[in-house]
Amino acid sequence: MALKKKKKVKKAAKKRSIKRSRKSTKKLFKKLTKKVLKKKIRKAVRKTVKKSAKKPSIKKAPKVEGNLIGLITHYFPHVQAAVIKLKGPLAMGDTVKIKGFTTDLTQVVSSMQIDRVDIQTAKKGDEIGLQVSSRVRQQDKVYKIK
Repeated sequence: MALKKKKKVKKAAKKRSIKRSRKSTKKLFKKLTKKVLKKKIRKAVRKTVKKSAKKPSIKKAPKVEGNLIGLITHYFPHVQAAVIKLKGPLAMGDTVKIKGFTTDLTQVVSSMQIDRVDIQTAKKGDEIGLQVSSRVRQQDKVYKIK
């Protein structure tokens, strides 16, 4: 009888271990599926982020009426004058627009000089001094308004 009890106990222990191993494999399987799902979700999110990042944002420069005639190379604050490297002709009485990141100025040309000598007209390639009504900065663009 003792042998029968031992055999029954061994069989019961085997069944328990089998049940435990099945439970543990189920838990393990659930954990693994969760990890796999998380990885797949992460990959999908990365792909969508990459796709959205690939689309370039096109920033168009604001159009300014008139022709580009020069660039500001220097500004003298004590006399409120700007040095302009001309890319086109400019004459007294013309209306110019000076446009930059922080500058937006429109005015009529009232005073122009080359080497401290007043002039009426300037041609392409000249570096002129121009009286301005407010502060301008280097690399600001000068447009001639028609």
